[in-house]
Amino acid sequence: MAIRAPPRWPSWRGGAGRGGGGAGRVGRDRGGSETEVEVPEVPPVLLDRSAAAPLAVQLADGLRRATVGGSLRPGDRLPSTRELATVLGVSRTVTAAAYDQLLAEGWVQGRRGVGTFVVGTPGVGPAAAPPVLPAAVTPAPAGGAGHVDLRAGSPCLEVLDRAAWRRAWRAAGDLAPDGRPDGHGDPGFRAAVAEHLLRHRGLVAGPDDVLATSGTSAAVAEIAALLPAGARVAVEEPGYQRAVGALRDRGVTVVPVPVDDDGLVVDALPDRLAAVYCTPAHQYPLGRRLSAPRRSALVARARTEGWWVLEDDYDGELRYDVAPLPLLAALGPDVVVHLGTASKVLSSTLGVGWMVAPGPLRDGLVERRARTGTRPPRAGQRVLAALATSGDLSRHLRRLRRELVARRALVLAAVEAGGAVAHGDLAGAHVVVPLPDAATEAAVLAAAEQRGVLLDGLARHHASPAGPRRSGMVLGWAAPSRTELVGALAILTDVLTATVPKEPGSARRQDRAR
Repeated sequence: MAIRAPPRWPSWRGGAGRGGGGAGRVGRDRGGSETEVEVPEVPPVLLDRSAAAPLAVQLADGLRRATVGGSLRPGDRLPSTRELATVLGVSRTVTAAAYDQLLAEGWVQGRRGVGTFVVGTPGVGPAAAPPVLPAAVTPAPAGGAGHVDLRAGSPCLEVLDRAAWRRAWRAAGDLAPDGRPDGHGDPGFRAAVAEHLLRHRGLVAGPDDVLATSGTSAAVAEIAALLPAGARVAVEEPGYQRAVGALRDRGVTVVPVPVDDDGLVVDALPDRLAAVYCTPAHQYPLGRRLSAPRRSALVARARTEGWWVLEDDYDGELRYDVAPLPLLAALGPDVVVHLGTASKVLSSTLGVGWMVAPGPLRDGLVERRARTGTRPPRAGQRVLAALATSGDLSRHLRRLRRELVARRALVLAAVEAGGAVAHGDLAGAHVVVPLPDAATEAAVLAAAEQRGVLLDGLARHHASPAGPRRSGMVLGWAAPSRTELVGALAILTDVLTATVPKEPGSARRQDRAR
């Protein structure tokens, strides 16, 4: 038979003496008047009368575990031996013996006329380090405090209108709370996304075609969970490693496929695929777009061979020269899953993304969400919907484009002044600076970090440990303020000048960023 203390457990600080009363009990003061006496509550321990160990030993062990686990902390007062014995249904001899043992070991301390208190965890060495699990994706370097971050992927918060941001949160908070969960997402959000895609991406989709997600990587993970066991998914090489990690985490076999200046090499796609993940509007990290012939070829193969195309349009709103090529979802709505996110144009803390998917896949995702009880939270969805409805989102995008294209010009000038050349379309918020080899890449990153600037290299953007690898920098400019950016670019120019080998006329011969 097991004896468990009731689960009343917050704190035992202060209160009556060791032989005093219980929590919330009415006692009498020296003058005979009734007064409320604070009493410690019973710690969570389990005693088993059928066990070989004596009850006093079990009680002492349980109190030690509670102290090590943090349920009991230094300064907490324990119940008196009489109170604890009464609650546990054991003799006071048992509780007194347990307390005496803990006193002898130094776990608790008795204070005459006050009570018994926890004083610490004597003799407990440092916990063993947990096993280190192999990482499927090499993470970006964390960097130190005070560094200027020139890595790609962060939004430009400097141009965000904080008044509009606050208005959107207030508007979202004015909506009534949900009574029942809906795996599709907030209706206002889905309508706002459908309008956004039509105006900014030229994609015709109704609210019923849209599913809310927590971002593109989360959406990839959800889709991967629906794929059959042992499924193979092709990815760009080099490519977006968070998507690779999401696929591998679901047990999918990732098949790297090369990328060139025209995007994913469609002819290099192998047979027996379940899906192809790609970033056709602005390939990450190389910054090119998938050519029109390859777009048609990719959709045609998907239809013929029966697999999905996962189109990650992570920064499609940020194009500065001409209108982008038609989305793959517009060319093949029956086989293409269009993925979008607000993390590059607003803030990643919203945790907001969207998906336009063919009906069968969309229904499967909603059914899985209902079955597993998982769905993206609605708070961020409602904030984005409020921004879109008020017109603040469109105004923000116009400011953002003006700022980012101006920063891009500063970046290209700094790279050229350092004797290098940046590659990439006139879009987004990053370019690639090719470097001759991995050793040079590592030297540039280390030299910049030593001077307070964080850079990202191409080395970590490859899914395959073997095979051809490109070397270079993935250079972003959205994260810092304009002032920080100017100072960091001066350092970047110095680092490139001092570190990168120069060949006469090499800068003029290379294909500059378009």
